[in-house]
Amino acid sequence: QVQLVESGGGLVQAGGSLRLSCAGSGRAFSMYSMGWFRQAPGKEREFVAATNWSGGRSYYADSVKGRFTISRDNAKNTVDLQMNSLKPEDTAVYYCAADPFPLLRTGVSEYTYWGQGTQVTVSS
Repeated sequence: QVQLVESGGGLVQAGGSLRLSCAGSGRAFSMYSMGWFRQAPGKEREFVAATNWSGGRSYYADSVKGRFTISRDNAKNTVDLQMNSLKPEDTAVYYCAADPFPLLRTGVSEYTYWGQGTQVTVSS
């Protein structure tokens, strides 16, 4: 079992940057693919980015490609999301999640463990 806790959210102006971090507990953290998702008010939760167990492969939603970077440090049991060139439409609660399947997947239902989320607000 993996427990996840996100941090690093906040308020930022459009064009600015934020770095989200997700801390995982459990010895098996490095065995999981990790993903970031977000949910804006009134909208469904959507995929943002994912990385495989080693961090050697990653995949991004088209809406964030070139602006966001996912990375992980298995020695520290963390996975980060560096967000640059933020836009007001990036405003959402951001969640990290763990997937025991080795492929990079984008479906909400495919991820087993979830954090509580951290709010990101981008002002125009």
